[in-house]
Amino acid sequence: MWYYEKRLEYPVDIKTPDLKTAKIIMTQLGGPDGELGASIRYLSQRYTMPTGKTKGLLTDIGTEELAHLEIISSMIYQLTRKATPDQINAEGFDSYYVVHGTAVYPADPNGVPWTGAYIQSTSDPIADLHEDMAAEQKARAAYERLIQLIDDKDVLDVLYFLREREVVHFQRFGEALVQVQDHCKK
Repeated sequence: MWYYEKRLEYPVDIKTPDLKTAKIIMTQLGGPDGELGASIRYLSQRYTMPTGKTKGLLTDIGTEELAHLEIISSMIYQLTRKATPDQINAEGFDSYYVVHGTAVYPADPNGVPWTGAYIQSTSDPIADLHEDMAAEQKARAAYERLIQLIDDKDVLDVLYFLREREVVHFQRFGEALVQVQDHCKK
């Protein structure tokens, strides 16, 4: 079905561990508007899209969101992998650490685990595409807020890439919405 290249869609090479940054980036891993929810949402909605083109688009973007999940996971891992217990305590990462260590686990920055309640799939392609456009805008906004809070150039480089992909996805969903609306008029 897919060819998997054993490399990230965008390289992640973070040189300086930073638990505070890892914690806030977790919003894009397991938060309500993160990459896991986006991928599951689009891969679920594709089945009820009315055209092959829109089904293909949701498949393409859904699998790209899985690639973004890999990127975010790599970032969190690189930001936490060499943390000492003293650093973990000092940065407020202790409650996460007690349960998960430095493993990558889909939760938001407050430790709330990812849930399927974050996604929507209605079988109404127009409603679903509006949902998808809103999801992309919320993810873009989250990336912009992360960019405002982070100084590490290695982290920022990746966040800028991910933010731009959200913009492209929003545009593609807008094009799909027009196509679906035209299809439904026929």
